[in-house]
Amino acid sequence: MKKIKVLHLIKSLGRGGAEKLIPETALVHDKSKFEFHCLYFFHQEQNIVDELEKGGITVHLIPSGNLGLFFQVKKVQKFIEQEGFDIIHAHLPWAGILSRFVGKNLTIPIVYTEHNTWDRYNKVSYWGNRLSFKNQDIAIAVSNEVVLSMQLNSIIDPYKRGGRLKVKVIQNGVNTDTFQRIEDTSALKSNLGIPIDSAVIGKVAVFRSQKRLWLWVDIALEILEHYPETHFLLVGDGEWRERIEEQIKKSGKEKNFHLVGVQKNVIPYLSLMDIYLSTSEFEGLPIAMLEAMSCQVPVIATRAGGIGEVIQEGIQGHLTGIDDWKELKGFCQELLKNSNPLKHMGQEARKRVVEDFSMKNMVSELEEVYLSVLQDKIIL
Repeated sequence: MKKIKVLHLIKSLGRGGAEKLIPETALVHDKSKFEFHCLYFFHQEQNIVDELEKGGITVHLIPSGNLGLFFQVKKVQKFIEQEGFDIIHAHLPWAGILSRFVGKNLTIPIVYTEHNTWDRYNKVSYWGNRLSFKNQDIAIAVSNEVVLSMQLNSIIDPYKRGGRLKVKVIQNGVNTDTFQRIEDTSALKSNLGIPIDSAVIGKVAVFRSQKRLWLWVDIALEILEHYPETHFLLVGDGEWRERIEEQIKKSGKEKNFHLVGVQKNVIPYLSLMDIYLSTSEFEGLPIAMLEAMSCQVPVIATRAGGIGEVIQEGIQGHLTGIDDWKELKGFCQELLKNSNPLKHMGQEARKRVVEDFSMKNMVSELEEVYLSVLQDKIIL
């Protein structure tokens, strides 16, 4: 039986959540039915090309910047025709816009995954996305809040257009067989200079403004006033790193903070954490948070994006309003004071992900989408 050739289209292959989903899903997909490729345009030193290749994905690069993408339309069209792809699966606005232009002269179905709410994009990507949005076969939203943003911002309600476009919610998932807590983390704690009995509050993130890591550090410093033995762990990198490092340096509490940079294997670092703290202003449905939960880490977070659709208040953690981020400190201190609720919430966090946010469920729904858009093309 001929395999269905799917081309993932994305602007770059940095270490963000949307990018990491491509190799993670590929590892679970039915390789007897599907063959996966990935085309990207902006090359960064810190990338996940090797992870895609390990997942069995063939990776292609056509070098280009943002606006230069629209000069690549014919080149991408020719590449798709030569390779004989059956489906384009685009991720994030720039690749989504490009895929719609590419698809104008092709009969290939276009699937687009929206990873964020529309009001958070810059004006160029927002309007490009909005004006071209109907020219695809199905839009996948990673959370109900993302769907709502589509309805509020679309020129025409995507549910009422009829014809080509459909919208479906497929929430992000985690490979719960892979993401399991490592019980003995003493060696890593020692290497980082963290006392064996110290509690660790952490986060995995690209250091972007949306994560509001300066607020994260502010909360950490306030917690240290009451719990001076607590340590704080940030895994990741990005444009805000120098400013965060300077903020920590000025506080005089550098020994309590550990910025370990980008890590290909985050499981040992997640296993160090007693609490996953998030101060984000906006999110889609953060993969790193789900991975932490799978490693039995309870979540204290702002109710940004799909976070509120995952965390059940008081069961897997605690949530605050986005503007009420100062309340996060109290919830962290409450759990630091009593280890029993902390451990129970960690167990509930993993249970929640296993039951409702597994990678197997996500991939099953994606495969249904792929088969349905191909069937629709045959009917048409």
